[in-house]
Amino acid sequence: MAPGGFFGRALVVDVRGTRATGTPLELDDRVLRSYLGGVGLGTWLMHRLAPPRVDPLAPAAPLAFVFSALVGTPLTTSAKFAVVAKSPLTGLLTDALASSQFAISGKLTGHDAIVVRGRAEELSVLLVDGGEVRLEPAPELAGLPAAEAETAVKERFGRGWRTAAIGPAGERGVRFATISHDGRHAGRGGLGAVLGGKNIKAVLVRAAARVRVADQAGVLAAARDLRERSFGPATAKYRELGTLANLLAFNAVSTLPTRNFTAATFEGAPALAAEELHELRGVARNSCASCSIGCEHIYSRKGGGSQRMEYENVFALGPLCGVSDPDDVFAASARCDELGIDTISAGGTVAWAMECAERGLIDEPWLRFGDGSALLRALDAIGAREPGLGELLAHGSRRAAEAVGQGSIAFAPQVKGLELPGYEPRTLQAMALGLAVNARGADHNRSGAYEADLSGALDRLEGGVAHVAAAVDTEDRAAVMDSMILCKFLRGVFEDPFPEWARLLGLVTGWDLDGGELRVAARRIVRAKRAFNLREGATAADDTLPARMLETPLELGSGRSAALTADRLRSMVAGYYVARGLDEDGRVDPADLADLLLEA
Repeated sequence: MAPGGFFGRALVVDVRGTRATGTPLELDDRVLRSYLGGVGLGTWLMHRLAPPRVDPLAPAAPLAFVFSALVGTPLTTSAKFAVVAKSPLTGLLTDALASSQFAISGKLTGHDAIVVRGRAEELSVLLVDGGEVRLEPAPELAGLPAAEAETAVKERFGRGWRTAAIGPAGERGVRFATISHDGRHAGRGGLGAVLGGKNIKAVLVRAAARVRVADQAGVLAAARDLRERSFGPATAKYRELGTLANLLAFNAVSTLPTRNFTAATFEGAPALAAEELHELRGVARNSCASCSIGCEHIYSRKGGGSQRMEYENVFALGPLCGVSDPDDVFAASARCDELGIDTISAGGTVAWAMECAERGLIDEPWLRFGDGSALLRALDAIGAREPGLGELLAHGSRRAAEAVGQGSIAFAPQVKGLELPGYEPRTLQAMALGLAVNARGADHNRSGAYEADLSGALDRLEGGVAHVAAAVDTEDRAAVMDSMILCKFLRGVFEDPFPEWARLLGLVTGWDLDGGELRVAARRIVRAKRAFNLREGATAADDTLPARMLETPLELGSGRSAALTADRLRSMVAGYYVARGLDEDGRVDPADLADLLLEA
């Protein structure tokens, strides 16, 4: 019998032509306990099912929707799932987390993961009804935004289904296309393009099973306690203003990337700040499925309608592109949702193109920092893959810079091909290390080292040994939270996280866990991610930052500057390798490979 919270099997769906077949893949207790579910289990599945060096957009490349033991329990924020695949943007492992009823229904098909391979003959939808799968042609959905596709499939198949869909950008293979569901997005790394490469517009799931927990009374008591703590001061910022509260705070400490990382403060920040928008445009606050925090803040849009705004989409489509008009930023965010593209990669790629245009490296004189209409025009070109600029930018900033040449790779805002989030590495040097070494590329959710930088416990402008320890610790915590899966906004409510997480997981599964075992699992998951990337051709040379961050000091005003040298970053990376038990080239010790259970 599988442990509580799990079914002990994944469903591997092979799509060929007009048919789909599902085959169960047994997951034994050892694999589940070693990888926990979510991102961890998805990483193991990629090792097992992805052919080495497979093209991410090829039919043979697997895409996995992965659940965890906590999905379907009353624990707050547990209605989350991971989507894991090889990224068409980076060529390496990628994963994205999302919250919605799709997570609950997907798990209650009776599987801990649903893995899709192959390619349909024409644009289709895939239906998973318990252990039964079928493929239905859906050419009428071509070109629709994901939200409209969801509405259409509900009308066609009924309301008992939950849907994850792609927008037109995913159909067209834009390398940073998203997968959307209930207005939320599995956003980073181009997972929508992977699904589009299979000619699948949407995946529909319908619950057909019930999940057992080991200690029902204990889980209910823990859920009540966690819910009460979720209303405390650790989550107040998210409830009151949402993540957009970071904008003015980051601007004040010179860590708000502006105009393609040429500055770290933005004169237009107050107009985009949560404090201003809350007073003038605040409409509502909303929650993800099974969440008591309610971090989602909805704002009114010019001309009618509303838009959910968060720090990362405002940063990427606002300061990073020099755009300060809220209406332009709102419209750009809405356009990304309609097209189905990641706002961070979209903003970063367009910001790079704006700098190229201003330097005369590309012949697009209309594309200028601060021009909201130019931003929207560029987004439309990307979504349509228009010949010229649209086709160039649809591949992301790294590939675009490689095509343009002329030294433009030095200021392409990416690590391993993934565009940087809204954290300036030169003024947050623990975060700089986290961004450089992370398996997914430049990412703030798999390495929260910025918390250490901003805590005051270390000098954020002088990276060193303490910064290495902070990056390792936050990466370990993220690995566990992303695999259990719990929302990161809960992280502050746990006083002693690893033992507390072990207790929650033990109540659900029946495993006799302690915090030490979860720490070991975290390190295993991080090593397994790196092992996959090494298999796919990654090297230590990829663990770095754009040349701009390492060669150009950042002016802070009053004669002050912040600098992160290549030597300092290399020293921190070397320290990270030692802390992770890697060799000097960042490779996993062969003696550790058996612990990864890759042959299980």
